[in-house]
Amino acid sequence: MAHVRFNYRSEALSKYIDVTVTFPADNYSFYTDESARKPRISHGKNTKPQYRPGMKFQTVYLIHGGGDDDTTPYRFTNVERYADENNVMLVTPDISNSFGADTEYGMDYELFLTSELPCLIQAIFPSSPRREDNFIIGFAMGGNVALSAALRYPELYSVCVDMSGGIGYTLNTAGFKAEMESDHFKNHFFLHNATFGPADKLEGSKHDLYPIAKALIGSGKPVPQFIILHGSEEGFIGDRVAKDAEIMKELGFPLKYVVEPGGKHDFYLWDKYLKIALDEWLPLKRDPKSAL
Repeated sequence: MAHVRFNYRSEALSKYIDVTVTFPADNYSFYTDESARKPRISHGKNTKPQYRPGMKFQTVYLIHGGGDDDTTPYRFTNVERYADENNVMLVTPDISNSFGADTEYGMDYELFLTSELPCLIQAIFPSSPRREDNFIIGFAMGGNVALSAALRYPELYSVCVDMSGGIGYTLNTAGFKAEMESDHFKNHFFLHNATFGPADKLEGSKHDLYPIAKALIGSGKPVPQFIILHGSEEGFIGDRVAKDAEIMKELGFPLKYVVEPGGKHDFYLWDKYLKIALDEWLPLKRDPKSAL
C-alpha cells in the first residue's frame, strides 16, 4: 500500500489537521511492457495491471475512536493489509474527541468530515466520487460518527459500518438525554455536554438523530446499508449499540446486526471485523483491473 499522512489547513475547522490516506499502489506497475520488467524482490504479484491516468479507487472513510487520532487504526490493526488485499483506498481524518459534530463550542467537525474532506480527497487523490464506491466505517466513538454521517448524508455512502459505537450520537433520544444529565457527563466529562449543549434542548435539535433517521426512511431517497455490531462483553456500550439497532429495525432500515460472543471493547474485536467488512460485507470490486 501507498501510505500518506498529510497536513493541511481546513477551512471548516480554521486549523491545520492531519489525514492518513492509503491506496493499493503495490497492486500496479509502471511498466508498459511486462516482458521488460526486471525480476526484483517484491511483495506484489509477478504480473500487475498498469497505472492508468485518471484511474479511481473505491474508498472507505475509516473513523477512529475517542482519544485516538488518524494513525491509531493503522498501528493497532491490520487494516492497511486488508485494504491492499481488497484493492480499496482508506481515508482516516483526525477528528479529535469531537464526536464528529458541529459542536456547540464552535468547531464544525461534521462540516469538515462530510463536505470538505470528500471534496479534498476526490480532488487530490485517486478516489471515486460515485456513491456506490464510497463507504464509512467507525469504531467506538467513530462508530457513532459513521452512523450520524450516513443518516444525515445518505448520498455520500452506500454502506455504513458502526462497530461498538458507544458514545456520542444515538437514535435513542431519551437515553441520550439521560446520559447528558448524569453526574458522570456533567461533572467528569465536560467535553461531552460542551459538544451537544444542554440536555433539555436536545430533542428536535441538530444533534437529535431520531427525527433525522425517521425523515430519511420516509423520504424516498437512497438509503445506505447499515451494519451494526458489538461484543457481548461490552457492557453498557453493547446495550447502547443494541438499542440503536433495535430502533433502526423498527424504522425499517436495511440492517445487519451482529453480536460477537465474548467480544470486548478493544482492537481485537475491531481488527477482526475490519477484515470481515472489507473481505465480505462491502460491495468491493477487489480486482485491480477493475479500478475505474
